[in-house]
Amino acid sequence: MKKIRKSSAVVLSALLLSSSFYALPAQTADAAGPQSAVAANLKGKDQRILARFDANRAYEDVRYMSVDIGPRVAGTAAEKETADWIKNRLLSYGLDVQVQEFKIPDTMTGEIRLSSTQEVLTTIPVGSGATQEGGLQAKLVDAGFGRVTDFTEAVKGNIALISRGEGLTFAAKVQNAAAAGAAGVILYDNVESAAPLNPSLGFESSIPVAGVTRASGLALKADYAGTDKNVTLQVKRLSNAVSTNIIATRTPKHIKNPDIIHVSAHYDSVPFAPGASDNASGTSVLLELARILKSYPIDKEIRFVFVGAEEIGLLGSKYYVSQLSADEKNRSLGNFNMDMVGTSWENATAIFMNTVDGKANIVSETAKAAAKRIGTPSELILFERGASDHVSFHEAGIAAVNFIRREPGTAALEPYYHTPQDTLQYISKERLQEAGELVGVSVYSLAGK
Repeated sequence: MKKIRKSSAVVLSALLLSSSFYALPAQTADAAGPQSAVAANLKGKDQRILARFDANRAYEDVRYMSVDIGPRVAGTAAEKETADWIKNRLLSYGLDVQVQEFKIPDTMTGEIRLSSTQEVLTTIPVGSGATQEGGLQAKLVDAGFGRVTDFTEAVKGNIALISRGEGLTFAAKVQNAAAAGAAGVILYDNVESAAPLNPSLGFESSIPVAGVTRASGLALKADYAGTDKNVTLQVKRLSNAVSTNIIATRTPKHIKNPDIIHVSAHYDSVPFAPGASDNASGTSVLLELARILKSYPIDKEIRFVFVGAEEIGLLGSKYYVSQLSADEKNRSLGNFNMDMVGTSWENATAIFMNTVDGKANIVSETAKAAAKRIGTPSELILFERGASDHVSFHEAGIAAVNFIRREPGTAALEPYYHTPQDTLQYISKERLQEAGELVGVSVYSLAGK
């Protein structure tokens, strides 16, 4: 059954290419006629998307997620608020909506406070110890690079400030601090970065650990280390945390066991990042496509899949795919996944079509054909890359592509990626429109009557 389905996908892909990419062979009128009819039909379907996709609506959704809600870290109240908002929007469209709640690993959250009004951007690594309610209030002691010889008696019962570097692992630095009697550790980066250091410990620490930027570390060293001023380090464990997938489904009428097209985007973000580009942009385009495609005639099933917990290991998409039956997987034609499609970074002039194996499939070929027909201004580049939710679909045997904007040649992402600067300021309405038209036309060319 599976092999037959894949063969059908290849045939369909070839049909799309022949109708949209290449000149028809000059044989007979009968030979050219059916192909011309297909091309005309696709053009009519294309216009249904092009006429209705509204980048202003998508942009307003990016604003709401990144400004009104802000960082949407997996398992937090902000992520739950976003999921509820998405669900209510989809219900307002009259779509059949399913909510999938799934467990995620315990996570650590925390903060560093210098006073009642001052807070330092902080990352709490997995494996950090927790503090008591109210946090750890202590003096800050400069402990160099965290070598055994860098600790003095002053560190006992206080917080050790340690720089990254000198060949020591983060785990060794923290273990040395604990052995010296430190009550907590703040690790700071040795290179400039907009985002706080996210140290990988690899073990369960008995004391709380936080990571900060180089600039913050140096400022703490200059203004607090060796003084009588206290610093408050607070670390909490989020136990029994859950995340949520929201799935809106359109099923064609009078068609039994139709093929399925999964269109997806994740809505969570990393700590401290408002997540405008990553990935309110993809989420907003998916919401707009759900609005447009809620009533057009279809002969395939379309599932609009909004996944949580992508940033901590693609957990939402993995869970979604794990819940598909063998029959649903066999009927799955492909996955169109959107991530960071709206960045205004001027170097990100291309839309990368990332596949896990770097090979073309029905999704990428459909998109190429659609781009050719509608005149998509950006270059489309097929690229071998995982690191987004298309991986989960690929591993289940479903053709999948991640649509994402990168710099041609280097394949670099925008410099605001995973930083507090991932804000509405760097979102392009024109690129939201381009992504919506490309993916929308592609999906409807496969699913529409």
